[in-house]
Amino acid sequence: MVEQEDSILVRQCLEGDRAKFGKLVKKYTKPIYNLALRMVGDGENAADVAQTTFIKAFENLDKFDLNLKFFSWLYRIAINESLNFIQKQKSTDQLDEEIPSVDGSPDEQVQRRERTEMIQQAVLTLTPEQRSVVVLRHFMDLSYTQMSATLGITEARVKSRLFSARQHLRKLLVKRGL
Repeated sequence: MVEQEDSILVRQCLEGDRAKFGKLVKKYTKPIYNLALRMVGDGENAADVAQTTFIKAFENLDKFDLNLKFFSWLYRIAINESLNFIQKQKSTDQLDEEIPSVDGSPDEQVQRRERTEMIQQAVLTLTPEQRSVVVLRHFMDLSYTQMSATLGITEARVKSRLFSARQHLRKLLVKRGL
């Protein structure tokens, strides 16, 4: 149903109703921003990456295959823009976004926040290719099939990268006492 709605909006935009693209932007701004944030590690830079993603998507909308899922195509653009940004910046800044704490004592909330920050820092140490699969799987909840389509690689390659990334994260987090 969602894919059909997206295809309809894309088709209408291609037919001249460019305002329909605004609906797609509104619908996907938060997920694309969150993806970029997890990839580049900085809120301001993530906003820039998200904006560039939507600009590139709009400019290349005529190349979109209406038989495919729009969000997979858009996520692919966002991943590529994130990787381009990482290549240019080569930074490992701390993530601005904090995961909201759930009920618990103040000590538990502090521990949870510290654990979250440690995990986010560890994710930023991954290679961009590993980071992209971790973000798509664990933060965006995409299936292996969706990840494969988004990244343009085989499911086997997705699983291999994810396995390597998890191994790296496990070693790093154990080393840091988590």
